[in-house]
Amino acid sequence: MTDNPTDFSTELSTLRQEVVKLNARLRPSLARRVGLQFLSGVAWGLGSILGATLVVSTLIYSLASIDFIPIIGEWAVQIADRIKQR
Repeated sequence: MTDNPTDFSTELSTLRQEVVKLNARLRPSLARRVGLQFLSGVAWGLGSILGATLVVSTLIYSLASIDFIPIIGEWAVQIADRIKQR
C-alpha cells in the first residue's frame, strides 16, 4: 500500500461514484414507490375486511347456537336468517 495522496483521492472519488451508482440502482423510482404503497394499502384493506368477516360470522354463529340465553339466541337466529335470505 502506498501513501501517495493522489492515489487516495482518486480511489476515494471512484468509491464515491460507485456509491452514487449503487444508490441510484437500489432506490426505487417515485412511480414504483407509489405503486407499492397502493398495493400494500389494498392488501391491508382486503385482509381487514376478510378478517372482520370471519370474526363477525363466527360470533354470530356461536351466538345463534346458544339456547340458554333466549334474548341473545333469538336475536342471533334472526340475524342469521336475514343473512341466509340475501
